Amino acid sequence: MFHVENYEMFLENTVPSNEQFGWIEVICGSMFSGKTEELIRRLKRAQFANQKIEIFKPDIDQRYNDELVTSHDQNQIASTPVPAAANISMLADQCDVVGIDEAQFFDDEIVQVCNDLANRGVRVIVAGLDMDFQGNPFGPMPALMATAEYVTKVHAICTRTGQLAHYSYRIKEDDKLVLLGEKEVYEPLSRAAYYSAKKIQKDKKKP
Repeated sequence: MFHVENYEMFLENTVPSNEQFGWIEVICGSMFSGKTEELIRRLKRAQFANQKIEIFKPDIDQRYNDELVTSHDQNQIASTPVPAAANISMLADQCDVVGIDEAQFFDDEIVQVCNDLANRGVRVIVAGLDMDFQGNPFGPMPALMATAEYVTKVHAICTRTGQLAHYSYRIKEDDKLVLLGEKEVYEPLSRAAYYSAKKIQKDKKKP
């Protein structure tokens, strides 16, 4: 079955040329769903059109490279790591397009930063996990999704059922909210597979 989000992956929305404001696009989903890949695709298209772009990511994300945004498929684009959302406003001067990866790791100020940029006429493209490993809304992502003009929700494929995966199941037993990792730490699961795995995990902890 062909799903709607497959179309949305290749749609880029624009506003009338006489509009003085920009807008916010959010790309969200689970681990391994292609969020960063789609972010890079949109940014490279803007770059090809000779638009001035800047890409930011939280400086805690050093899984691949300190100064590159990298997808799981090793697609890369140069970026600026920043410690806090407030730094983005100072560094994004005179930009046409601003990309932000791993937005769930930023403080809540990221919402105001994105809105301020959009109000200045900037196209803001944000990618991030919509839920944490416990299945709860992650950090500022719900507010960003509510504020954004356009939201694209992408899905991975469940490693156990072959269905669409919406959850990022943590294989490693660690209760920290932020735990960076790849396939050795996380597994994309469908709703049924996720809750089945959580039950097994819970039963194992019983005395």
